[in-house]
Amino acid sequence: MTLRTKYLVFVAILHGVTLVLSYFIFREHKILFIASELLIIGSLVIAWQLYRQLLQPLQALMRGVEAIKDRDFNVKFVKTGKYEMDELIEVYNRMIDELRDERTRQQQQHFFLEKLIQTSPTGILILDHDENIQQLNPRACQLLGVDEQGIKNKPIAGIQNPILQQVTQLPSGKATTITINGINTFKLQKSHFIDRGFPRLFVMIEELTAEILAAEKKAYGKVIRMMAHEVNNTIGPVNSILQSTLSKDDLWFNNKHQPLQQALQVAVDRNHNLNLFMRNFADVVRLPEPKKKQVDLHILIANVGVLMQHKASEKRVQFKFEFAPGNIVINADEQQLEQALINIVKNAIDAIGDAGCITFTTGERPRRLVITDTGKGISSEEAPHLFSPFYSTKKDGQGIGLTLTKEILINHQFAFSLRTIEPGKTAFEIHFDHEVIS
Repeated sequence: MTLRTKYLVFVAILHGVTLVLSYFIFREHKILFIASELLIIGSLVIAWQLYRQLLQPLQALMRGVEAIKDRDFNVKFVKTGKYEMDELIEVYNRMIDELRDERTRQQQQHFFLEKLIQTSPTGILILDHDENIQQLNPRACQLLGVDEQGIKNKPIAGIQNPILQQVTQLPSGKATTITINGINTFKLQKSHFIDRGFPRLFVMIEELTAEILAAEKKAYGKVIRMMAHEVNNTIGPVNSILQSTLSKDDLWFNNKHQPLQQALQVAVDRNHNLNLFMRNFADVVRLPEPKKKQVDLHILIANVGVLMQHKASEKRVQFKFEFAPGNIVINADEQQLEQALINIVKNAIDAIGDAGCITFTTGERPRRLVITDTGKGISSEEAPHLFSPFYSTKKDGQGIGLTLTKEILINHQFAFSLRTIEPGKTAFEIHFDHEVIS
């Protein structure tokens, strides 16, 4: 029973009882009876006025509550001139204004946050309470190499992606740096926020590849220039002295000095090799900007095959060509790209060791080249260091080949990767349409 009904029932019973009692008490005194009836009528009028004055604020309050339930913050009341009612109306109107302002601020903040997420240069993933991917921005799609609809509302742990697999192992509130395929470096940061009383995770993915490559190149460039300077300053005078000594025929007419003469010649040859060694390092630092022109990829690969055929035959390595139909024309510096392919093939031959096959596969959409070898493959320990300067898995390696190849492909803005895709099958993949390989 509502308060309104209770009040009306109480007033009706009270005045009904009063009316009956006045009848029995004053029925023999008509003047007193009429006076009592008038008094009861007056009481009813006052009760009705009090009812309206007391109930009207409650009704207004209920209408305001209904408006708030409907999220309608535009409903306001006009003052009636009654003190109590006007006080209630003033409080309600002020509350509605604050609610409307707060909702406007929240909407503005929400739109700003959405805009910030969508345009952020950092990849952002937002997970729901079950750690399914609820939202990701365009940058995250680009870094992950996925389509938004392809992974949205799917559990992050069930998606086969090297970056997301690292995310699942990262505790909330922590950050880590990972390198994919020895090339692309990413910073992952995992945190949470409270949504309706429950924690929800979000992940930020930031690509550091360009910054790290620039810092790395600056560091090893400085080291190489310093080494080249010291080596050249030393080798020049030493070789001059040795050559002058070897040119004195009167010193070597006696055969007993022949071992010394041979030793000096070995020193000269070693100095020459050391000078050549430093020149190879310096080529990485002094690599010029590519002079691009239209190049037929199939012709370029065929030429590299001819150049490397003799070295491959020595190791009983066969070349296999699986070209896409027609010609594939790319925009590149032919000499630099040829050198990069030679380095790739040379590493593939060395990885095979003895008896194997190197396959050249091209594709048109997207334009790509995959060089696959049947070598021993790349171990998990070697993978992060493949393109690092001075790193080599070969006993007499200098760590120059892949470093130079990386510099050439980066300067051309060609995406690339080197990985063992299955036991006994390692692939170096190059995309010529600036696509991201993940």
